[in-house]
Amino acid sequence: MSDASWTMRAACADLDPDVLFAEGPAQRQVRSVCFACPVRLECLADALEAGPVQGVWGGLTERERRALQRRYPAVTSWSEALRREDDAVIAQLRQAEAPRLLMARATT
Repeated sequence: MSDASWTMRAACADLDPDVLFAEGPAQRQVRSVCFACPVRLECLADALEAGPVQGVWGGLTERERRALQRRYPAVTSWSEALRREDDAVIAQLRQAEAPRLLMARATT
């Protein structure tokens, strides 16, 4: 697992941890915190590299993270993968809003 010092700079650092494990429509509010976070991609990479984790991490729900992992089964370093500039889905993950392409079926 990677250095977790980024957690101190997270937008959710002062929130009740239970908030991050919301379900259903409440996940939208949690995601809004994530997409304003300066360390969102570090959080997302950490969750993807850790394997199955519950809750919203890096602005993605469990379901979205599983879809991302299925779409990119060969990724061995999510920290590196999230820096790619030649991929539309990865580029969308770096935007300051919820991704729309994630649930789309991979074409490659």
